[in-house]
Amino acid sequence: METQQQTAELPLRPQDELECRRCEVHCDKVVYPAACVSKACPFLYAIEEFGHKYIGCMQKIYDVEIDTELLAAAEKSRSGFGAVKTMRKPLPMCKTQVDPCYENRTSELGCVNPEFYELPVGEPTFKVFARISPGS
Repeated sequence: METQQQTAELPLRPQDELECRRCEVHCDKVVYPAACVSKACPFLYAIEEFGHKYIGCMQKIYDVEIDTELLAAAEKSRSGFGAVKTMRKPLPMCKTQVDPCYENRTSELGCVNPEFYELPVGEPTFKVFARISPGS
């Protein structure tokens, strides 16, 4: 009986993926909604339902609506609110990172898809803002 070993092909642009399942360490890109609030993200929206105010992302980078009271209470704690899984490619202003699920499964050779952690090719690593004051 012949066994076939399936090899996972690496994508053309692994840094654009939202999750990686190419090894036993399952990694996801996550975003921090509390950073959206603190940065006053222009894509943040708020709705009121059932006597509570909820926030969400108009771009659907994350696809949940979060109770603002719970978010504020969690941010006052030592660990903060934390991150949620991205559902779309994060925008340059999003605070993101890669969250490995089973780090103890890492092989001796390390990550098989290290480019997954990199910024997308052609994307700026920083953003320049100019402030123009009246009368200048």
